[in-house]
Amino acid sequence: MRNLPNLRKKIKNKKYDLIHAHYGLSGMLSVLQRRVPVVITFHGSDIWNPFIGIISLVSSYLSAWNFFISENLMKQGIGFRKRKSSIIPCGVTLNIFFPVERQEARNVMRLKGEEKLILFSGSFDNKIKNYTIAKKAIQRLDGIKLIELKGYSRKQVNYLMNACDVLLVTSYKESGPLVVKEALACNLPIVSTNVGDVEEVIGVTKGCYLAKYNPIDVAEKIKMALDFRKKTTSREKAKKYEINSIAERIKVIYCKVLHIENSTKEG
Repeated sequence: MRNLPNLRKKIKNKKYDLIHAHYGLSGMLSVLQRRVPVVITFHGSDIWNPFIGIISLVSSYLSAWNFFISENLMKQGIGFRKRKSSIIPCGVTLNIFFPVERQEARNVMRLKGEEKLILFSGSFDNKIKNYTIAKKAIQRLDGIKLIELKGYSRKQVNYLMNACDVLLVTSYKESGPLVVKEALACNLPIVSTNVGDVEEVIGVTKGCYLAKYNPIDVAEKIKMALDFRKKTTSREKAKKYEINSIAERIKVIYCKVLHIENSTKEG
């Protein structure tokens, strides 16, 4: 609330035509000024949190348009305004995330060539990522090293994905984990709990598996992914989420909100 005068001043001085806010709290601040229309992207935590969820719900009715990053998240937004809403996922930069020969990637990241490497989808101390199940699953397998995805640049993450044998996602709650789409772009086998839009994203891709919320099943799916013994062909599927394509879809809504003619059709 203390930032509202600053926001109003900035809009007035720069003469902006539209605000695109990410997350419900930023959305609420943005819609409290009525000079320019607001588009809000809801990412998940702004809907699930009881207190912030109420703020997000109110902001959804004051905005000009709402984006939800997955269909599942839109369904979870009970009471949110859906009439002027779109499902637009976060985009993947395909010229940053792309297949690299495994041994080359391991050399770059200084990882042993003979190890079986599982890339965990986040930091071990992130409770949402549910490291406990991942740890218990890995303990059921021999000769497996679990790598924490923390403290790397995006370029390094690309090499890390290509160096590893499997991406492991054990999260209890996420709306649409971008790391899964990035792994698709690298042709990396995936084992994930059925969280957010993962089931829709991986589809029936060979080498990618959905796991139940128990370490026995997670361990079994990891073994299946390791037995796949090769890269997937999922990059073609990742093209659906290419960042420039996603940007064009957002641009369509910008033009619609501002009543501007645009040759691009919404995807």
